Amino acid sequence: MTIETLRTQSATTPARKVAVVGAGISGVTSASHLLRYGLDVVLFERSNAAGGVWHFDPRPSIEPRYPNDRPAPLDDKLIKGHQLEDDEVEVFNSGDGDGGDIPVLHAPPGPCYEGLQTNIPTTIMRSTLLSWPEGTPEHFGHYDVEKYIHDLSRLTGVERVIEYNTRVEEIVKDPGSDKWTLRTSSLQQTEEGYLLERKKRLFDSVVVASGHYQEPFIPNIKGLPTWKTRFPDRITHSKCYRSPGKFKGQNVLIIGAAVSSWDIAHQLNGHANKIYRSSRGGLFDISESLLPAIAEPVGEVESFNLPDDINLEDWNEESHIPGTATLKDGRVLSDVHSVILATGYLMTYPFLTGMQSSTMSREEADDRIVITAEGGMSHNLHKDIFYIPDPSLCFVGVPFHCSAFSLFDFQGEVVSRVLSGQASLPSEEEMRAQYQRRKETRGLGRNFHSLLHDEIPYMEDILSWVNDDAKKTGIRPMAGVDSNWHASYKKFKTTAIDGLQHGDKTKIKY
Repeated sequence: MTIETLRTQSATTPARKVAVVGAGISGVTSASHLLRYGLDVVLFERSNAAGGVWHFDPRPSIEPRYPNDRPAPLDDKLIKGHQLEDDEVEVFNSGDGDGGDIPVLHAPPGPCYEGLQTNIPTTIMRSTLLSWPEGTPEHFGHYDVEKYIHDLSRLTGVERVIEYNTRVEEIVKDPGSDKWTLRTSSLQQTEEGYLLERKKRLFDSVVVASGHYQEPFIPNIKGLPTWKTRFPDRITHSKCYRSPGKFKGQNVLIIGAAVSSWDIAHQLNGHANKIYRSSRGGLFDISESLLPAIAEPVGEVESFNLPDDINLEDWNEESHIPGTATLKDGRVLSDVHSVILATGYLMTYPFLTGMQSSTMSREEADDRIVITAEGGMSHNLHKDIFYIPDPSLCFVGVPFHCSAFSLFDFQGEVVSRVLSGQASLPSEEEMRAQYQRRKETRGLGRNFHSLLHDEIPYMEDILSWVNDDAKKTGIRPMAGVDSNWHASYKKFKTTAIDGLQHGDKTKIKY
């Protein structure tokens, strides 16, 4: 397969040096387009493989804090009490660090679990640069999806520009500078232990494509931290879930009612004895009628309780937790063995120095902050892509409730057009005005980025702007998604999405 290479308007324009953070689908597809448009690209991936959330790692991820309801700066757990200087190399033994497994601390495993399947059809889950092979089914498992990302990386030349095992620690632009400074740390295993190499790099532009699924959201429920402390193996976030076997014969309380809770409930069917699915009654909850027969929908949890005179010496570890979960409607659950928190994730970019705050509220967000204390939205982005104060910092993969592969591919090409000079952004004042109008229309919070009912208008709006510029300069217009995608998307919208929200089992393929 040959990937067409496009060039910038002026043959004398030097290629801009662009850093891409993350080798999931948003990073790989962005890098693919950037290379096509003649840009000089380096892609940083902290793990040893491309694939992002579709890369299965049997090791569970690092346990988050309890509660973990606001983003926090990234702690350097590898070298406690010592900040490496730029271009410094340090060798330390496997036993060094913060008492954990050094590779896991450097690159925490993602949320992919055994049996994870796609929940949207492959007909709308693709890059414009690579079609699925003829005869590919509409739904399949994570290994096939990861292979698709690897194939895209290899065929487009992205594989040659990826630096694996390299974590971006900091992204900053000093006042008066026209370059972004990236500080990275690369981990290598040696006979003695591990070698960590810290470097400082300069780039003209940065594309943040690190995804949504880094920092688990752990709600601040009364008594939950105590349960986690006393019964650490029985309380987990869905990011740490790997397989249903450990829940054999148990009564499992799943907190959350979106897609991951629904999927895990179906995985537990045939293994667990009973499932309680707790919901707050959210806008995007999966219908109760689609749960397996062993799952009982229950209300929001108010507290987790333990008796004052609890004596764990007499507790049989095969038994349920010797405490109760009280619901807000007054019901008490007294037979829970394990709790899975399918409560979603915080938006966080801990490497964006000065752009993330764990104390500033979303209402207090100024014109430069990206992440505020709630961790529910990314502020100050034009079209969810370009950082308004400095559009040489771009984001791909911020929207959700969308056909991720296709939409992020679309965003990646838009970024490539802008950074290569083939499309021009409005003035900062106009971008700010558009952003303000969107805030007034959609409000603040996580739903700000939802494209559940707006994906096609979102793409059409951007395509109109990009191709107006193309027409003025006489260059090839951007095609965007094709007619087959539109037909498949329309079918998907009127079947699966409606089925999930309204409980029509005839429209759901599980």
